[in-house]
Amino acid sequence: QSKMECNAISFNAVMSACEKAGKWQKALELFGLMVQSKVQSDSITVNAAISACEKGGEWEKALQLFSLTVQGAVQSNTITVNAVISACHRGGEWEKALELFSTMHAKNMQFDTITYCAAMSACKEGNKWEKALQMFDTMAQIKLEYNTVAFSAAVSACETGSKWEKALHFLGEMERSRAESNTITLNAAISACGRG
Repeated sequence: QSKMECNAISFNAVMSACEKAGKWQKALELFGLMVQSKVQSDSITVNAAISACEKGGEWEKALQLFSLTVQGAVQSNTITVNAVISACHRGGEWEKALELFSTMHAKNMQFDTITYCAAMSACKEGNKWEKALQMFDTMAQIKLEYNTVAFSAAVSACETGSKWEKALHFLGEMERSRAESNTITLNAAISACGRG
């Protein structure tokens, strides 16, 4: 028993290191080897594998791995959902990303700032700027802290919706909250003003 736990811990550590180093194919190979060796996976294993899929644009594989959590084979958590939403978004599957967000929201999954930022980015890809702004407002209602990514997503939504006054409002809020502005945010605000 102790040896199996050590193996799972070792696999998890190496998979996480591979994923962080951008070696997503190697992380997925290790996951396959782990399954083949009948080493019990856990949420850390699945999270590392899904994050590797995200980095490699393998959204379909990410959804397959996520199905393990839906089937109850492994416990999912916020990190799992964040990685799958991001994998779908980065793979151009914004509809699947938003569908997963809605499904997990209906199941009362605890979301964090990263979850909302990933979903708002997916909204932008799908031209769902109003939904992105609703998500931004929801973050305040549930007392999640805004970060640079959240403000950037909101300002980008304003750009898409030609809501220049709101874009400038968010820039002011961003400065007051001490979130760091970036070129993307500023360009989106300028573009929103140009459209308004």
